[in-house]
Parts: sequence; C-alpha cells; structure tokens
Amino acid sequence: MAIITSTVRVGQKPPKDVIKEVKRIAREVKKHPDTYDPDCPPSTPEALAEFAAMAREIRKNRRNPAPVVALRLKPDVLSKYKALGKGYTSIMADVLKYVADNPEILSKART
Repeated sequence: MAIITSTVRVGQKPPKDVIKEVKRIAREVKKHPDTYDPDCPPSTPEALAEFAAMAREIRKNRRNPAPVVALRLKPDVLSKYKALGKGYTSIMADVLKYVADNPEILSKART
C-alpha cells in the first residue's frame, strides 16, 4: 500500500498526477480480497447501532436546516473568520453555540 501526500489550498484540485496515482492504486486494491486487520476488527452490533443513530441524526439535521439569520459584524471580525476559508460560517455558528452553552462567558461579555 502506498502513501500519497499532496498539499492543496482550499478550492484547489489535487495535481493530475496525484489523482492518476490514487486511481491506479484503487484499481489494484480491488484486485485483492479483503483481509483481516487486527488493528481494525469487525464492528460490534453496538457500534453499528451507534453509527446508525449518528446517520439518522445527520439526516434529521439536513431536513431541518438552521434558520438563516442576518448579523451585523465589525469588518475586522468578519475578515478574521473569512480568513479561515470555506466553511467559516459553520465555525462562527460553533463559536456562538459554545458561548451560548457557557453562561459564564456570556456574563463576562455583558460587563
């Protein structure tokens, strides 16, 4: 098995030679039967049930998307989040949720 490393920027595609090599290795892997890996034993029924519950939760969240809200932000704050790249709005939502779930942070912000 080969390890392929490639550094790409957000929104950038991997180089064509890397894509070609990954596809070649994928074809090779398909030729070999599955083998038991002691470091990765088969999933237990409990683990499979947990994965199924997580999948249901993900599907539920897709059906009930978060409401769209307009916020007024200072330009410097917005630029810091945008510098994080694609998905920065999800990061903002996670930060807001964290603060909302920790009342001690909110109490400090009010003073």
